Amino acid sequence: MSTHYYFSWFNDVLPEKLVEWLQEDLQDRQSLVMISAQPSDFDGEQINFEDITEWTWLHQANLRFEEYHYIDYRMQKEEARQWIQNASVIFLCGGDPVQQHDFLAEYELTKVIRNSNAVILGASAGSLNMSAKWVTSHNAAHTVEIDTIQEGLGFDPFAYESHSQRDYASFVQGYLFPLSEEMDVYAAEQESAIRVKDGKHEIMGPVYYISRSKIQKISV
Repeated sequence: MSTHYYFSWFNDVLPEKLVEWLQEDLQDRQSLVMISAQPSDFDGEQINFEDITEWTWLHQANLRFEEYHYIDYRMQKEEARQWIQNASVIFLCGGDPVQQHDFLAEYELTKVIRNSNAVILGASAGSLNMSAKWVTSHNAAHTVEIDTIQEGLGFDPFAYESHSQRDYASFVQGYLFPLSEEMDVYAAEQESAIRVKDGKHEIMGPVYYISRSKIQKISV
């Protein structure tokens, strides 16, 4: 069973406890493959990993890899699939979850990622797309007309919500309640993470558990 990390967002370096988890779990550091959540933002330019916040988090934590690959529209579909198949770690980056969701479908990457034995990391938008389901909503600053429940990669049987400026007041407004009638929802403030390893959930930072329209903060 692969290990999965759901990051919210970190304004600076990764918290010490999270770095300890990652040092333990990221033993194979041959290839890091990062998947954009804004895949059409760059055109005809070589990627500079120092400009990618998620890469910087790992680099500052001394989590270095022999190879780095960044997947967006500049990479051909077949090449993207091959890098994912050979990845030690797959990182679904933050940005626009709708764009990332559509990009994964268009590039036919969903099945390839699900079948991977790599450690899977997600940040913000990437965490949403890792989960079983998530909500597009005006409340989550998505450019949508109506709230819609989206299917994620489904690594773990829960829904997820995250944003760097989310807090309890946002979650308690109830836009996640309809989804919580269907499955458990973990709603994360910034500076938080969930590790799922061998089916066991570990929480770091402020995360709220929503079930059947009732919300409670998880003690960590």
